[in-house]
Amino acid sequence: MSAQLRIVIAEDAAIMRDGLTQTLTRRGHDVVAAVADAVSLRQAVDTHLPDVAIIDVRMPPTHTDEGLRAAQSIHADHPGVGVLVFSQYIETQSATELFAGAPAGVGYLLKDRVADVSDFIEAISRVAHGGTVLDPEVVRQLLRASRKADSLAMLTPREREVLSLIAQGRSNAAIADVLVISPRVVEKHVASIFAKLGLAPSDNDNRRVIAAIKYLES
Repeated sequence: MSAQLRIVIAEDAAIMRDGLTQTLTRRGHDVVAAVADAVSLRQAVDTHLPDVAIIDVRMPPTHTDEGLRAAQSIHADHPGVGVLVFSQYIETQSATELFAGAPAGVGYLLKDRVADVSDFIEAISRVAHGGTVLDPEVVRQLLRASRKADSLAMLTPREREVLSLIAQGRSNAAIADVLVISPRVVEKHVASIFAKLGLAPSDNDNRRVIAAIKYLES
C-alpha cells in the first residue's frame, strides 16, 4: 500500500463522489473534503492544503471547464498540492495551459479509460509526489491541437507512440515494456524525437514531460 495521502475530491455527481471517497478510504487514504463545485473546491484546498486534489472538469454553475480553471488556479497558488483532473471530457485549450507552465504534480485521466483501481491509485500517488500523469488519449488530443502539429509530421508512427509515452512520464524501460521492444531501440527513438523537435533529451522523467509539453505550447 502506498503512503497515506490527504485528498480533496471535486465531483458534482454524488454517486461518483461517494464512490471515489470509499475507494480511496478503503486503501488507507484520508479524504479531507469531497465537494460538488469549483468554489467549494478552492475553499477546501485553501483550508486543508491536501497532498492532491482530484478534480472533474465540468461542474456547476456552467458545467463547462470550471474544474480545469480551478485546477490552474490551485496549481499556481499552491504548487505543493498535486492536481489530478479526472473527467469524461478533454478540454484541450485549458489542459494545454494547465500543463504548459509547470507540469510537475499535474495529471489528466479519463474516467472511462481507467480499468484498474491499483493503476489509478498509483497515478494519484505519482501526482501527489510531483510526478506527471497523462492519459494517452489526452496526449493524442493535445498533439492534434498543437499549433506546431505540422512539425510532428517529421516523426515516424513509432516515434509518435514513444512521444506519447514520454508525455505520460514513462521511463525508457517502461516504454520498452509497453511497446515490446528493447531499451536500446527506445533510446534511439527518444534521441531521434528530441533531435527532430529541437529539444534536449534528459534521463529525468519529469524533465522529459516538461520538454514535451513545452514543445506543445511553444
